[in-house]
Amino acid sequence: MMWTAEQIAALAPDAASLTAARKLHGKWRDTGRNGSALWGLCQGSGSSPYRTVVDLDGPAYKCSCPSRKFPCKHALSLLQTWSDGAVGEVAEPADFAAEWLRARAAKPAPKAARTSREATVEQRRSRVAAGLADLEIWLCDQVRTGLAQADRSFGAFEGVAKRMVDAQAPGVAAALRQLPRNVVLREDWPALLLREYGRLHLLAAAHRHLDELGPGLAAAARAHIGYPAPAESVRAEPAVRDQWMVLGQRITEDERLYTRRVWARGRRTGRWAVLVDHSFGSPAFPPDTPGPGFMSEANLHFYPGAAALRALWGERLGAQEPFTSIPSRVAAANTNGSGASEGARCGTLDRSRTASAVGISDERLGVPGNRSSSGPGNRTGEDSAASRTAPPSGPGTIAAALAEHARALSADPWLRSWPVLLADVVPVVDENRWYVAEFDGTALPLARLAEQPWPLLGVSGGHPITVIGEWTADGLVPVSAFADGDIVDAGADSIGTASPAPAGDLTSAALLGTARRVPETAGLPGPVAAAARTTGDPAAALLEIAVLQDTFERGGTIPSTTTLPDPAGDDERPLLPKPAGYRLTRLLAERSPFLPEWFEAAARHDYRAPDALCAALLDHAKTQVALREPLIRLAGVRGAWLARHAPHWHALVRADPESADVWSHGRPAERRAWLAALRARDPRAARETLAASWRTEPGPVRAELLAVLAVDLTPDDEPLLESALDDARAEVRRTAADLLARLTDSAFARRMEERVTRWITLAGDRMSAHLPHALDDAARRDGLADRTGATAFRLDGAPDVAAEWLRRTVAATPLPHWDTVFATPERAVRIRMADEMLGPIFAGWADAALAQRDSRWAATLFEVLTATPTLGADLELRRELFALLPLAERVRYLRRLDSNWLADVELLVRAVPRPWPRPLAEHLLHLLFDRAQLAAARPGAAGRTPASYRTLFRTAAVHFPADAAGAVTATARRCGDPAWQNTFDQLAHDLAQRTTMLEELQ
Repeated sequence: MMWTAEQIAALAPDAASLTAARKLHGKWRDTGRNGSALWGLCQGSGSSPYRTVVDLDGPAYKCSCPSRKFPCKHALSLLQTWSDGAVGEVAEPADFAAEWLRARAAKPAPKAARTSREATVEQRRSRVAAGLADLEIWLCDQVRTGLAQADRSFGAFEGVAKRMVDAQAPGVAAALRQLPRNVVLREDWPALLLREYGRLHLLAAAHRHLDELGPGLAAAARAHIGYPAPAESVRAEPAVRDQWMVLGQRITEDERLYTRRVWARGRRTGRWAVLVDHSFGSPAFPPDTPGPGFMSEANLHFYPGAAALRALWGERLGAQEPFTSIPSRVAAANTNGSGASEGARCGTLDRSRTASAVGISDERLGVPGNRSSSGPGNRTGEDSAASRTAPPSGPGTIAAALAEHARALSADPWLRSWPVLLADVVPVVDENRWYVAEFDGTALPLARLAEQPWPLLGVSGGHPITVIGEWTADGLVPVSAFADGDIVDAGADSIGTASPAPAGDLTSAALLGTARRVPETAGLPGPVAAAARTTGDPAAALLEIAVLQDTFERGGTIPSTTTLPDPAGDDERPLLPKPAGYRLTRLLAERSPFLPEWFEAAARHDYRAPDALCAALLDHAKTQVALREPLIRLAGVRGAWLARHAPHWHALVRADPESADVWSHGRPAERRAWLAALRARDPRAARETLAASWRTEPGPVRAELLAVLAVDLTPDDEPLLESALDDARAEVRRTAADLLARLTDSAFARRMEERVTRWITLAGDRMSAHLPHALDDAARRDGLADRTGATAFRLDGAPDVAAEWLRRTVAATPLPHWDTVFATPERAVRIRMADEMLGPIFAGWADAALAQRDSRWAATLFEVLTATPTLGADLELRRELFALLPLAERVRYLRRLDSNWLADVELLVRAVPRPWPRPLAEHLLHLLFDRAQLAAARPGAAGRTPASYRTLFRTAAVHFPADAAGAVTATARRCGDPAWQNTFDQLAHDLAQRTTMLEELQ
C-alpha cells in the first residue's frame, strides 16, 4: 500500500531534513520498486550520485551520503517520490540495492528471548519490594516532617528516583521525576504532592499484597511499578477484532527519546485503545499505523490490566481507509475491557479495590456521602445533584464519559487519565477558563494548557462538534476534534488545573506535618471517613486517607455549567480545496515567497478557509502586515467571529465597510480603510467626509487620512490640500505638498514654477542657481523647510540645507515647465551646471518623474543615472525609474544585456511584473547558463559558484512563468558543474511546485 505524506513526514528526524528532502524533487534517476524495496540515484554536489535504498518492511534505509541523520534526506525524498507515483515497478532490483537487500536478509534472526526463570522473577520482586519499602519510609518522613519543611529540590527527588531505578521500579522513578517540575510551576503544589505521595503509597501497599489481589488489579499494579511486559506475552492475550478508528496522535520528546501515542476506538465495540511506540534519536516510528482520520480492520492485543487500555497491533485484516463519521451508539458502548465492576455507575466508584489495596476491609466502606468541592467540575453530592436538572445522557455525552471514567478508575485506582469522546459539545471560553459544553450548558472544564485552545474554538465557531480528549484530575485535555468529517489535531500539553481547589484539612496537615498536626476525619465524606484508618502511624494514615479521598472525588465528579456563545454566522463562499489548504499551511510556516501569488490566485475564486485554519491565519495576520488583509479575507466570517472572542486578535476585527459608524466610532486603521473604500467608490464623498471632520481629527492620523486622497486625485481636492499646508505637523504638510505637486495646474505648482524661475537662471548652455540665505514664510508653508536635517546632501560634512531646498523645489515643479525651457528631456540633462547643483537637480527631476508618472523623463533620467554613477543616484531610484518605462521597452532593454551585466539584471528585473514574459525568462536562463559554463571551465574560481547569484535564482523562482520548468530542467542536464546543476534543478522544482500550487486552487 502506498504511504501517505503524513506517514513519511513522521519518519523525518527533524523538520530541516523534511524540508531538504522536498528540495531534492526532480534529482532522481534510475529509480525502481520491487516488492518492499525502493532504490534510486540522487545527484548531489559531487560527481557521483548518492545510492539510496529503502526496505519498506522495516522500514530500513541505506544511503551512500555522509549524513548522520537516520533516515537521511535522500531516503525521505525517495519515499516522497514513490508516494507521488513517480517510482515504477521493476522486475529486478538494481545491483547496489540487491547487494544490500541480500546482506540484510542474511543477517541471523534475533535470538528468542529467554523465558524468565522463577528464581529471576522472585529476585526482581524482592528487589522491587525492598525499594518500595524504602520509598514508603521516605514518603512517611516527608508527611511527618511537613511538606513545607521538606527538601523539594530536583536533587532530592532525583536521589529517590535513582533508588527506584536500582530497585527495578522504573514506573515509580518516572512519577517521582515529574514532581519537581510541578512543584515549581503549579500554585497548588501541596495538594498535588499529597495526591502523588498517596498514589505511590497505595502502589507500594498493593505490591505488598500482590498475591491477594485479583489478576486484573495485580497486573495494573505491576504495570504502574514498571514490571516489563514483553510483546510476545501481550500478543498471547486474546485478540479484539474491530475497525479501529485513529482519533488522535501525539509525539513527545524527552532527552532524545521520542514517544508516539495513538488513540484508537473500535467502530463496532466503542472500545478504546492506546498504542505507544518509542524511538530513540529521531521520530522514526513504524509507518503502518493509520494516521488520524483513517481506520483499519485489525486485531488488537491489550496489555493485561484492570482497566486495559494500552494495546499492540496484531493481524491486519484490511487496508487503511478514511472514515467520515464516528458512531455514537455501538454494540458495547459501556465496555472498556477493564474488568471493572458491573455495579459501578456514574458518580459511584467501586472503592473496595482502593481500600483493599491498602488493607481496608470492604465492610468499612459505605456509599457516597454529601460533599461537593471545586476543581475540575464539581464532586458528587446529594445536595448538588438534587439542585440540577438531569443532563443529557447516552453514549457520547458528558454523563456517559464520566461514567466510563468512573468505571475505569474503579478498576484501576492509579489511572491518571481516561479517553473520552464527547459528541455535540461546544468549546467555551469564559474569561480565562475553558470548557466544553452541551446544549443545556452542562460542561466539563479544560485543564490549564500550555497554549490556549483557540484553534479548537475556531473549529467549532459556537456550533457543536465532537471532541476527543483525556479526562484527568486537572480537567479535560483535548487531543483532537471531529467536524465536517475530518479529524483536526487539538493536542496541547497540560500544565495544571484551571481552577485549583482550596487547600483542605488534609493538605494543611501535610504542609505542617503530622508530627505537629493530626488530620481531622470529621469533615470527610461518609465512605472515606468510615474507611479511614485512625490508628498506627499518623503519616501513613494521612497518605491512605488522601488517596481514598482523591479517588472518591475523581470518580464522583459531576459536570459544571456555563453559558454557550452565540454561534458564528454562515459563510456562503466556496471552501478552499483541501490540497490548497495543506499547502497554505506549509507556505505560511516557511514564510514562502510564493505567498503573494497564492493569494492572488485564490482571490479570483473568493475562497473561505477551512474552520480549522482560521486560528493559524489570524496568528499570521497579526505578524505579517503585507498579507494581513488577504489573510483576514480568507478567514472570513469564522475568522472574524474568532477574533472577536480572542483579546489578542481584537485588532484584526474589521467593521462593516458599508456602515457609517466606522467613520465616527472606529479605530484609526478601520477609519482609514473605510475612507479608502469610500474613495474608491465615490471620490467626492470621501473628500467631503474628510473635509468635514478635518479640524477635529487627531494630529497623528491626519497624514494617513490625507494620503487616502492620492487615489483618483483631481483638482477638486486642491482646497483641502491647500488648507493642510497650514497644519502644525510636519508630516501632514509634507503629505499635502507631495499630493499638490502631482496637480500640475494647481496654485501650489504655479508657486513652485515662479520660485524655480527666480532661483534658477539659464544663460546660453549653462544653468546656475541663486538660492536665498533664508526661506520666506510662503516657502516654509509650501514645505521646503520641513525636516531638512535628514538630507543626503553634504557641505563640509554638514547637511547642505540649501541643496535640499533646491531638490524639493525642482521635485515639486511640473515637468511641462522644463519642457518649455528645454524642449525635450534629452536637452535638459545635457545642460551644463556647477558640480554642487548636479545632485539636487537630477534628484529633483527624478522625484518629479516618479510623482507625475512621466515615462519620457523617466527613460532619459534612467539612462543618464545608469551611465553616470557619480550623480549619486541610489539603486532603488534607478529601479523605480525603470519601472515607469513601457513593459515592452523594459523587456527589450534587459534582453540586450549580456552575462557581464548580471548585477544590473538582478536589480532591474524586479521591475517586471510576475510572470515574466517567456522571452525574458529564456534570456535570463541563457545568461545564467553562460556563468555555469565558465564555472565548469574553471572549477573553484571565486565568484563562479551559483551562491553568488542566489538572489537572482530566488527572484526567478517567483517570477518565471511556471511552465518554464521544462526548459530549466533541460538547462540543468547540460550543466557540467554539479553545483550549478543542483541549483537549476532546484529552480525547476520550485516552478513545478508553483504549477501544482496554482492547479490546486482551480
